[in-house]
Amino acid sequence: MELKQEFLVAKHEKDSRACRDALVNTLNEMMETDKDICYVDCDLMGCVNTKQLAKKYPERAFQAGIAEANAAGVCAGLAATGKKPYVHSFGIFASRRIYDQVYMSAAYAGLGIRVLGSDPGVSAAFNGGTHMPFEDGGMYCSIPEAVVFDPCDYAQLAFVTRAMADIDTVSYCRFVRKDVMKIYDDAMIFEVGKGIVLHENTDDVATIITSGIMVDESLKTYEALQAEGISVRVIDLFTWKPLDDDLVIKSAQETGAVITVENHSVINGLGSAVANCLAQNSPVPQEFVGVTDRFGQVGKQDFLMDEYGLRAENIIQAVKKALARK
Repeated sequence: MELKQEFLVAKHEKDSRACRDALVNTLNEMMETDKDICYVDCDLMGCVNTKQLAKKYPERAFQAGIAEANAAGVCAGLAATGKKPYVHSFGIFASRRIYDQVYMSAAYAGLGIRVLGSDPGVSAAFNGGTHMPFEDGGMYCSIPEAVVFDPCDYAQLAFVTRAMADIDTVSYCRFVRKDVMKIYDDAMIFEVGKGIVLHENTDDVATIITSGIMVDESLKTYEALQAEGISVRVIDLFTWKPLDDDLVIKSAQETGAVITVENHSVINGLGSAVANCLAQNSPVPQEFVGVTDRFGQVGKQDFLMDEYGLRAENIIQAVKKALARK
């Protein structure tokens, strides 16, 4: 997908706005005009700032309590009556805790529900290993016909929130509630299933494919490698499923190496989806930057990004390793 460079802000600065407000503000606008949109929360309205929805739309915004599986069933029932339900919980509960209900009551039944999983991967921070999903995106990628998103900032989350309303299958969005880097101008136009080429040069020797909080680290990598005279392509693949196969194949063929970068387990995540595409269409050396078969732990996000190898330095090493394999 073509990116007009004026829409790429990316100065490694945090957005002054809480990312969760992109969700609530967009839902608020949508619920004003679309009476079919409903919102269900699992005792986290305060965390995600959606109490205002319950106050404004008490007949369509519900508190399900700490009962995520039941909330998924409620959403399936709402969908069966023609409604467009969104359900939110922390990413760990929006995936593992409700997986069977989402799979059977919604996906298998052909019903569209929109699952919002906040604070995925290391962004769970002080909530620790019990609340730190490294596998949530992969779980949803395994559901037939599901659509899976990993937005990186306020503008992208606002787009995804709006786009989910028009998806008739199960969709899942893993997002960080606050303290995210600003990558895009709010005027940026996205498209479901299409990656965004953030940097591209004729002499690119590798392609970095990334999403979510790792977009900023990948852009730092680009800048550091440019200083070394190494030109790499950078792609934000915020839709994990359906994957932008054409862009992945084209970039692999033109640059000859791929590095996938994700705030997720390298098992069954973005890297696995890209590897599956390349294995069938254009095999090239691929390196994976992500969480390597480990559980989560308590700590500041900065500490956890260091601990799990989710820094620009790790991506640079992976790029050079992939180049050595060409």
